[in-house]
Amino acid sequence: MRLVSFQSGGEHRIGVVSGDDVIDVSAIDKSAPNDLQNAIANDEFGVIQAIADRAGDEHKHKLEDLDLDIPIRAPGKILCLGLNYMEHVNEGIFEKQPFPTVFMRSVTSMVAHNKPLIRPKVSETLDYEAELALVISKKSRHLTPENALDAVAGYTCCNDGSVREYQRHTIQWSMGKNFDDTGPLGPVFVTADELPAGAKGLDIACRLNGETMQSSNTDMMMFPVVETLVYITEGLTLEPGDIVLMGTPSGVGHARKPPVWMRDGDVVEVEIEGVGLLRNVIEDEV
Repeated sequence: MRLVSFQSGGEHRIGVVSGDDVIDVSAIDKSAPNDLQNAIANDEFGVIQAIADRAGDEHKHKLEDLDLDIPIRAPGKILCLGLNYMEHVNEGIFEKQPFPTVFMRSVTSMVAHNKPLIRPKVSETLDYEAELALVISKKSRHLTPENALDAVAGYTCCNDGSVREYQRHTIQWSMGKNFDDTGPLGPVFVTADELPAGAKGLDIACRLNGETMQSSNTDMMMFPVVETLVYITEGLTLEPGDIVLMGTPSGVGHARKPPVWMRDGDVVEVEIEGVGLLRNVIEDEV
């Protein structure tokens, strides 16, 4: 299934993507699940599909006409990998690490598709990072290579927007990775059964004002989905709706000469094969 979270009439809703249309399941049945995180936890995809199968033309909308939320509106944890593509490691100041480099983002740093990505007034060093994001399906601890993928509900697109100046103030990255409204996520949540196991072999790209800045494939990850989840759950319990961002490939703005920073009016897009296209316009903070 391909699903989106959106608002209509002041209510949160779930939409089923069907071709070029999005089916508003709450418009068909007022008792329909309306929160994707709860739907994942309660295994309600079958219920949602059964309601969507009753849709008429009056229940269908175009994606660009919807007031979208990030797919999981209030994830308990957003865990992120740094330095997960070797070519990206080589363009920076760090060396290859023996273990996944894990840091965290807050939900207030995330922003939905087609909503403004805010360039902070305190720094011009706002950078893009195309990333695959996975969503956790069930409470998980001490996952193994054999069962790790059972913990993945599905995938979406992310732009791990980074304020490089603040990221490098200290050896901890959290400040530069958590400015408000700098991390686009979405728009479509794709269930894991729609993609290759572990989302392997998917092309991933970032475009800035139509120019391709990043272009790679998820096969290039040094720590793929399975290995990452096994490592994380050695210490953390993952819960339904938690999000893991799987790192970015080479081509980021800070590594270019001269550096390329996102500016007011720029259009940034992240596209992942089989997952979707995430688009945002940069706006200066006021």
